[in-house]
Order: sequence, then structure tokens, then C-alpha cells
Amino acid sequence: MVVPCYRYGHLLRDSVGSVLDQPDVDVRVLIIDDASPDDSADRALELAAGDPRVEVSVHPDNRGHIGTYNEGLLEWCDTDYAVLLSADDMLTPGSLGRAVDFLDATPEAGLVYGHYVRFDGKGALPPVRTGSPTWRRYEGQAWLRRRFSHGNGCIASPEVVVRTSVQQAVGGYDPALPHTGDIEMWMRFAARADLGYLRGVDQAYYRVHDLSMSTTYYADGGLGDLRQRWAAYAAFLEKDGDRVEHRMDMERTIRRRIARDALWRACRALDGGRGDREPVDALVAFALETYDGARGLSEYRGLRWRRAVGNRISPTVRRVIPTALWRRARQELWWRQWKRSGV
Repeated sequence: MVVPCYRYGHLLRDSVGSVLDQPDVDVRVLIIDDASPDDSADRALELAAGDPRVEVSVHPDNRGHIGTYNEGLLEWCDTDYAVLLSADDMLTPGSLGRAVDFLDATPEAGLVYGHYVRFDGKGALPPVRTGSPTWRRYEGQAWLRRRFSHGNGCIASPEVVVRTSVQQAVGGYDPALPHTGDIEMWMRFAARADLGYLRGVDQAYYRVHDLSMSTTYYADGGLGDLRQRWAAYAAFLEKDGDRVEHRMDMERTIRRRIARDALWRACRALDGGRGDREPVDALVAFALETYDGARGLSEYRGLRWRRAVGNRISPTVRRVIPTALWRRARQELWWRQWKRSGV
């Protein structure tokens, strides 16, 4: 278990405690303090002094979160399975045992994940499901097709247990992807192994707060998030494209998905009266740059319609009419196809 920490010393006891209290598994914990300017290193050393299963590494200089992650996963981990748990997150009771049961029984799987529960740390922890899960195994290529279709990451990180041998094979997080390095790395796993999902249980607590690193990528209307998402898929295709079935179709799929998301954000900005505060033109330019068929997308047509009507009708109507028209068009298309089929 690798627990990177930067200025989260006050949260370490809960985070590390959620690991040490896991039943039915043997655990080792490495806390890596990345040159925190507060007392985080001292708090980590206190935990290590109280439990021989805990080790501490303190950086004299800040190496950043990617370097810290990779140090723990690639240089320190030598057990069958590994977990990266940020110091502000926690495991749910029994999560490691549930994950290990799946990985022990499914040697073809490189990792297993489950549902995570968001919390803000301001009150009691939300209730979680900790019973016996239903296992679902995804063939790697099928999981990749789903990710390229959706264009996002379905994994937060604390709910993941990886097979260390596969982690060593795929390598660590890409320093060029500070926001979406996890998405890109999970795809490298899927290019080499199957993945597992534990259905019906909650595997981790994921803390949401203003200091979360991801919040900075949404401050510009989400353009930063979109750029990093596309960069993750592009980096994966550059590294492991030869392992991807139907690579050209997959690349076109993800380009279209990212472009649609950019145009949708631009539409929402106009609907909310934020067109003068959010980078609508930059979102549109990014969509056109990413996907050569962006002008043919329904979101692009909806955006042009919104700009044409301006403030002449209410935002509610601007949102509803293009959606209704597009739904009607799809229904008519289906009706024509059904009649031609002769069914």
C-alpha cells in the first residue's frame, strides 16, 4: 500500500488506519511525504513508530505527485498486489479482502476496482455496502472499447487493487499527464490483461474538497479537463496503439466523443448566461481541432442555433427545443429504418 502525502498529515491517521484495520489480509504501508512544508512528515513518523507495518519515506525536495506515485509503485512494491491510496482518501471495511479474492481466482486480470463513495470530511462517513460482491470480468479489449466510447475515466483510484507484476510491465504514471495519468495507465493495463469489477459493494471513500488537484482543470469551463482527457487517449495510442483492435475506428470514436463534450460545454455556458465568462470560442476551436467532423455534430448545430437566437428567448427554451428536435429526428430515422427492414 502506497500512501503519497503532501500537506495532508492531519488526514493520515484516518487514511492509514483504514488500511491497517483491513481483515483477512497482510498489509504493508509506505507513506511518502513529498517535502510537505507543515508537520505531515512528523505525523507520518508517529504512525510508523506505533505500527511495524508502516514505513515512511520523506523527500528532501518536492518531486510532484506523479514522481511520488511511481516511486512507491515501481520501486518499493514487491508484493503480489498493490494499492495507491491518497492521504485524503480511505478504504471501506473489507475492501482489500474482496479485491484479493477476485484477483486470486482470476489470474488473467491485471486489476480490480469497484464503486467508490464521495465524502467531504465535514461529518460522519456516509454508509457503505460491505457484503459479498458479484464479480464481473471485462475482457481488456472490450473494456477499452467502452472507454473510447465514453471518453472519460470510470475509476477514481483509491478503489483499485492492481497485480504488481502487471504494474511493473505497464510502467507507472506518465509525467506529461498530471490530471489524466490514471486514465491512460488503466488503458495500458487493459491492453495487456483483463479487468475486474466488484458489483454491489463500495470499495473506497473518495474525498471531494476545494484543495483537490482536479479542481483546477475545471476552472476554465472544463477546457483544461478536455485537453488532458484527449492527451491521455493520444498518449495511450502512441504507446500501445499496436495492441488496440480496430485502432483507426477507435481513434475516430474518441475524437468525436471529446469534440461532442467540448461543444456541449459551450452550449451549457450559453444556456446559463455565462458566454462572456467562459471560453466558448476556445471550446469550439478545440472541438474543430480534435475532430474533423465536428461541424456535422448535433451539438454544433445546437450551438449555432443558440447563437442565432441570442437572448430573444429564455434559456430554458433554448435548452429544450434543440433537444426535442434531435429526439424527433432520431425517432423518424428509426421509423424509416424499421419500414425498410420489412419486419
